[in-house]
Amino acid sequence: MTPATAQPTRANTEPTAPLLVACDIDGTLLRTGQRPTAAVQHATREVLRAGHHVALATGRSLTGAVTAALQLGLRDVWIVASNGAVTAHLLGDHYRVVEQQTVDATAVIDVALKEAPAVRIAGEIVGAGWRVSAPFPSHELNGAQRLATIAEFRTSSTPRIALHGPDAYRLVPTLLARSLTAIATRLDWVDVTAPQISKASALEKVRIELGVDTDRTAAIGDGENDIEMFRWAAHDVAMGHASPFVLAAARHRTGSIDDEGAASALLSLLG
Repeated sequence: MTPATAQPTRANTEPTAPLLVACDIDGTLLRTGQRPTAAVQHATREVLRAGHHVALATGRSLTGAVTAALQLGLRDVWIVASNGAVTAHLLGDHYRVVEQQTVDATAVIDVALKEAPAVRIAGEIVGAGWRVSAPFPSHELNGAQRLATIAEFRTSSTPRIALHGPDAYRLVPTLLARSLTAIATRLDWVDVTAPQISKASALEKVRIELGVDTDRTAAIGDGENDIEMFRWAAHDVAMGHASPFVLAAARHRTGSIDDEGAASALLSLLG
């Protein structure tokens, strides 16, 4: 691992071969609830102008990811949303859902009701919003919320379930034992998707679709849900403000979000 003050090394690139650059959104390209800075917008445009591909890879719902893409000025971009459970192609102001992996909602709910009956449950409705067992704080979910019964959760298809409540992270071991993918993004928040789903699994399909070589992949992120993406990429960069655990998983690091670290990392890819 490079020292904390080190800048990301330049990828060993050939100008005639395009890169596929996967970028996390929140904590990487922008602060949650804020628009991307001019520096990040400029760096993203420079990567695209050089003929490379940019894919947004995020824990956000598809609705939230599309909002960020439009704020960045992206009009032809692949989006890996819901931690890899949903893949879409945004072209202009319209998107096409390419793939959606559904999670076993009954298995998730059974664990939640048994071990943390007070936890709030949300099931993503792709492109629309969420079914919720009780209202979530408005800033916690991208899209409209619709109250649903537990029976409706069990019978409705969803790519991701979010569990929110005190000590929700304690549910992770039991969920993993059910072969589900469970990531505690905070002590009070767990995202659950189908087995073996990650940003990396979805990005690999995007890479194949675009015909990009495996050694022409790059990834920038700051969270635990970016670690598989780091392993997938030939050139991976962690944001400087990431936790020690995430920094240890990356081969390179850039500045923090306060230092425009994402912009620096993007521009470093241009040689």
